[in-house]
Amino acid sequence: MPDSIVDFIATVHPYDSLKRDELARVATSFSRRTFAPGDLIYQFGDRLPGLYLIESGQVAVTDRNGDSVSQLGPRNSFGERGLLRDGVAVTSARVMDRPAVILMLPRAEVTRLIADHRAVARFFDRGRGPSDRGGDLARLKVGELLSGKPVSCTPDTPIIEAARQMRDARVSSLGITQGGRLIGLVTIRDMSNRVVAEGRDMRQPVSAVMTPDPVTLAPTALGYDVLNIMLERRIGHLPVVDDGRFVGMISQTDLTRVQAISAAGLIRQVAKARDTAQMAAITARIPELLTQLVQARQRHEIITRMITDIADAVTRRLLDLTAADLGPAPAAWCWAACGSQGRQEQTGTSDQDNCVILAPGADPKDPWFTTLARRVSDGLHACGYVHCPGDMMATNPRWCQPLDVWQGYFRDWMTHPSPEAQMLASVMFDLRAIGGDVTLLGDLQDGTLDAASKNSIFIAHMVGNSLKHRPPLGLIGGFATIRTGEHRHHIDMKHNGVVPVTDLARVYALQGRIGTVNTRARLEEAEARGVISATGGRDLIAAYDMIQTVRLENQAHLVRAGRRPDNYLSPADLSDFERSHLRDAFVVVRGMQSAVGHGKGMLG
Repeated sequence: MPDSIVDFIATVHPYDSLKRDELARVATSFSRRTFAPGDLIYQFGDRLPGLYLIESGQVAVTDRNGDSVSQLGPRNSFGERGLLRDGVAVTSARVMDRPAVILMLPRAEVTRLIADHRAVARFFDRGRGPSDRGGDLARLKVGELLSGKPVSCTPDTPIIEAARQMRDARVSSLGITQGGRLIGLVTIRDMSNRVVAEGRDMRQPVSAVMTPDPVTLAPTALGYDVLNIMLERRIGHLPVVDDGRFVGMISQTDLTRVQAISAAGLIRQVAKARDTAQMAAITARIPELLTQLVQARQRHEIITRMITDIADAVTRRLLDLTAADLGPAPAAWCWAACGSQGRQEQTGTSDQDNCVILAPGADPKDPWFTTLARRVSDGLHACGYVHCPGDMMATNPRWCQPLDVWQGYFRDWMTHPSPEAQMLASVMFDLRAIGGDVTLLGDLQDGTLDAASKNSIFIAHMVGNSLKHRPPLGLIGGFATIRTGEHRHHIDMKHNGVVPVTDLARVYALQGRIGTVNTRARLEEAEARGVISATGGRDLIAAYDMIQTVRLENQAHLVRAGRRPDNYLSPADLSDFERSHLRDAFVVVRGMQSAVGHGKGMLG
């Protein structure tokens, strides 16, 4: 029997990576059993003795609710999720309509193989992601860039004393604090331009020359944010504030380890662009940037954040140029992005989704607003962010309205959750302010999320809406690919890969009153707040990481081949390793959909 098992597992990944003597040893550890049609191999909650591998026949895997998760055939393994987590089955497995021969590798041998063989460890690491790049500014948190204690003084400190304090501490800036809270900033340049050049009395309080209420970042922000803000706003010092408390200062000299300069360079160029044509030439380099970032093994959330930051910079530059042309606005306004830009998840191919929120009482038909919407939307289109096919744009009069009208929209969607209302709510719950008076969006979001979280009927409809897009799982261990047309035999990695997770994350955000709109951040917060279980949260985040990583790698592959990036992936282009992991990720997503659909989203 071992010889036949050796020959069989030699064709199955990851065992095919083992040397012959190790392969023979593993083969002796497998046990073999024949099951009759309909036999239960294990059920949800059972203690698993090991990892199962199908030699012949077919096995149906179902979740805790009895919903189908997968149908597997020869060379497919199953049971590893529960086995490697805590040894308890998270699914049930039953033989289908003909006898099946199942091999079982004991848990101790699985653990040994993972410890001794990198290829096996990689195969069973279902959270596969790019390698860590600890020194990369894009990945570092702002708090990790701080060195030393914050240097500060009070607003009544004489200018000369503040200058001496900077000299003695060998710093180029001071935080101005009152009761531990930051109220201003003074720099070496301020001392030169506002004190020496103007001949000020050095005994005056430093508050007379400080910059009040400076731009700040939290310690949890990305290091890349520092570079982005400094370049776009042309400032050299950025205070770091934790809940209002001054905790440190980042200067340009702290950015010597910057590795994300290419993305930041594009943003800097956008900020200086004189017209749409110049911006379009800059955004044409985004596919090249995407490829470089993928090749550098940056994490997907960093890549999509960088690409979205460029879109944000383009949008703000178009808003600034248009507003300068039009003159003073007749009323306050806020330009907001939704969709992937709102969630900061743009890739190498993105259309535009945006709207304008006006101050209460403003006239949405005023030519100032309609011209702003048209010019900015057309400018974005020229820069590669094509007009939304569903007309979810500020140029649509429906989506350029005063705050009170927007509040009415959300009330209607929640009290009359029709299919259209569910679709619109799904889009609009991902709003993020880009330009103008951002407080208008804050006023809209403050009450809306709270009201939605308390409306069980609305949440039930949103749950139903989240189940419309299903992962592309086919029969007998394969993928359900597109059957006809230009993308025949391909998977839509957006609508059947990313969107199901995005929809789930939005439901969790509503259940937990989570204000952030980024998908991965929503999942992390939902896990932290107990909206989903720790194990369910970890599995879903790992699945999302896998899906997004493969999606971006495929887009980079298309760019290198001289083609436009899109969201269509041919499973035939993947290795056995990649197909196995991607399929497992889809299985996790389908299982979480099933849990939400049965009212067990809290248990994940």
